[in-house]
Amino acid sequence: MDLTFEKIDRNPTRAWASLVVLDLETLRPVYNLVVEDEVSFPYIPTFLAFREMPLLLRLYEKAKVKPDIFFIDGQGVAHPRRCGIASHFGVETGEVSVGVAKTKLFGHYREPDRRRGSFTYLRHGGEILGAVVRTRDGAAPVFVSVGHRISLKSAVELVLRTSKFRIPEPTRLAHNLLQQVRRGSLF
Repeated sequence: MDLTFEKIDRNPTRAWASLVVLDLETLRPVYNLVVEDEVSFPYIPTFLAFREMPLLLRLYEKAKVKPDIFFIDGQGVAHPRRCGIASHFGVETGEVSVGVAKTKLFGHYREPDRRRGSFTYLRHGGEILGAVVRTRDGAAPVFVSVGHRISLKSAVELVLRTSKFRIPEPTRLAHNLLQQVRRGSLF
């Protein structure tokens, strides 16, 4: 799942959310859906779920095909309150969810080796919050954390299994679909 805004710094603003479901063996899309609505909650750091969840839940409710695991572009437990948008989504829906973020929100880590598959742990006060995972040789790592009903080990394995590029394919294709919508080539 991914979400984008017409004017990120305005409230209210038009927003779109997308879901792309892939076949795990082929990494080819089997279903996709985009929903559009107005978002009025402002962006406040660490409160992303309050801004984006209503549209993600609307997308979830409208989806005729649901994946076994939802990758959410954001944090899971790697959050100051241990409940980022991926955790919030999982708890709200009861679904298995994984947070996969492009940037660190909270905690500290050592940079993983430059090789694909390398990872280090994201920590705070001795607690493991997530993993910093290299999904492609030399690419910037992604920040993987448990959302809901999955182990960190399984989350990391699935992120690596579904990553052809830096971002896992379900999230990358959901993002690409939204870019097509914003350019007006869909709808």
